[in-house]
Order: sequence, then C-alpha cells, then structure tokens
Amino acid sequence: MSNPNNQANRNLPVAKQEDVEFSSEVADRDDFEAAERAEAADQRQENQ
Repeated sequence: MSNPNNQANRNLPVAKQEDVEFSSEVADRDDFEAAERAEAADQRQENQ
C-alpha cells in the first residue's frame, strides 16, 4: 500500500537554502569538503 504523503511531497516546490554563512577564515578541512559536496549536490539537482 502506498503512502499518500509520498505523492503530496513530490508536488512540493524545491528551494535552495542559502541562509548559512560560510567563513573561510574559521573553516577547517572538513568545512571546505562539506562546502564542495554541497555545491556538487546542488549542481546534480539543478541538472535533473
């Protein structure tokens, strides 16, 4: 049996969240890696 909420979620608008401030002055290696991975994920979503 399918969940009716799954269909409703497919119809929701997709938005990018841009409210997180990134400071390279206080970032460590993990922060830079996370930023690169997030950018790559954004690009994959935009190209679908």
